[in-house]
Amino acid sequence: MTATRVLVLNSGSSSVKYQLLDMREGDRLASGLVERIGERTSRLKHTPLAAGGETREWTGPIADHDAALKAVAEELAQDGLGLDSPELAAIGHRVVHGGKLFTEPTVVDDAVLAEIERLIPVAPLHNPANLTGIRTAQALRPDLPQVAVFDTAFHTTMPEAAARYAIDVETADAHRVRRYGFHGTSHAYVSRATAELLGKAPEEVNVIVLHLGNGASASAVERGRCVDTSMGLTPLEGLVMGTRSGDVDPAVIFHLARVGGMSIDEIDTLLNKKSGLVGLCGDNDMREIRRRIDEGDVQARLAFDIYIHRLKKYIGAYYAVLGRVDAVAFTAGVGENAAEVRAAAVAGLETLGLAVDGGLNAVRGDGPRLISPAGARVAVAVVPTDEELEIATQTYALAVETNWP
Repeated sequence: MTATRVLVLNSGSSSVKYQLLDMREGDRLASGLVERIGERTSRLKHTPLAAGGETREWTGPIADHDAALKAVAEELAQDGLGLDSPELAAIGHRVVHGGKLFTEPTVVDDAVLAEIERLIPVAPLHNPANLTGIRTAQALRPDLPQVAVFDTAFHTTMPEAAARYAIDVETADAHRVRRYGFHGTSHAYVSRATAELLGKAPEEVNVIVLHLGNGASASAVERGRCVDTSMGLTPLEGLVMGTRSGDVDPAVIFHLARVGGMSIDEIDTLLNKKSGLVGLCGDNDMREIRRRIDEGDVQARLAFDIYIHRLKKYIGAYYAVLGRVDAVAFTAGVGENAAEVRAAAVAGLETLGLAVDGGLNAVRGDGPRLISPAGARVAVAVVPTDEELEIATQTYALAVETNWP
């Protein structure tokens, strides 16, 4: 029997998201979430998609990631999809930071684990949890390839002119300070899917991808390769996000420390968790912000305008970087669902060939679709992202290619 299933794991500090896919047709067999790991009120939510079964929820103490994955294995086994199945080909792990070294999906060994660990200082919130997930999965299925798929990998094609900060080179190199970018699996998937929507190969098109969720990033993709992206050393740089500030003058940090008396940790928390939309108006849900705007809320309107202003600046900047743009693709929670954001982001850019058709933009749908007027010089598209499928695809290809073990 040929093994064709891939389990995708996204391990957070206190959570594990997972999907089980059959790669023959890319079908999802099951998905779920374990959250509040380490608490007495941990929760596991599991949906057996292939069987058309109902979602099951369980609440109780789950001590650690080892216990969480064992609980996931038990849920999968109830549906005949256990981790001991010979049909399971590999386990794919989302790893947020791969630095300069990891430019593609990689089968995990001790050297890979050590390098991911060395990158913890530049990804302190994510890489430790990713490591825990990998090590736990290794213990459960040591006979399977564990494949790390890095958020940063798609952006390693950026030229040095885009990746370097203008600071002392020796200092930057000593501390790995450069622009890495994130959401790479989403940008890779969406840029390819956009080319397919246009009936072209990725190597034939230039695309600006706008991944707009609670975390948000933009990328300039030239002929299938990323040449610039908005996030930098960390996911803090770039667009206005749900709770992150995005671009600020670095001197703001010095000012808050010297004049505001704030510690580095306090400033870190401010910029990452108390800024962005929530800092501007108290809400980071775009639906709630739009509702407040409709009711005449001035603060919500200002937050929305700042969000759009930054987004429009990046569209213009990446248009200049690419020189020619074939499509602008909106994706992720806000990008896929907020028609007002899409319309506002391209409003006034008609001389660049960008416009949306009001009727098409208002239509909700599950698949990739064009929302620009017929004959538009630049296509504007809504392309739902599928990071789990992207991770599974890369994982399966590598497992088959390496003929593991």
